[in-house]
Amino acid sequence: MYDPKFISKAKAMVAEYTNEHMEVANGPTIEPKDVYVVWLAKTLQNAKALLATSLPDELYFEVTYNGDNEEYYFDAYKKIVNTRFGK
Repeated sequence: MYDPKFISKAKAMVAEYTNEHMEVANGPTIEPKDVYVVWLAKTLQNAKALLATSLPDELYFEVTYNGDNEEYYFDAYKKIVNTRFGK
């Protein structure tokens, strides 16, 4: 079972980051409910989630929880290229 506390914390981190770095002045802000989980994994005391928003900024986020040190790590990424290989 996934830890709802981790998911809630990860969504809050993405919403906070997005609102602080939004390019549109005085634009609408997002809330944690506007963030969705794309992928989620938990192993022992550690967890990792890939998250995104519906904003057209092409950003996605990675939140990792290190249970040994009780630390969260946050990364923001922007898609550079999406190339198809094969048929």
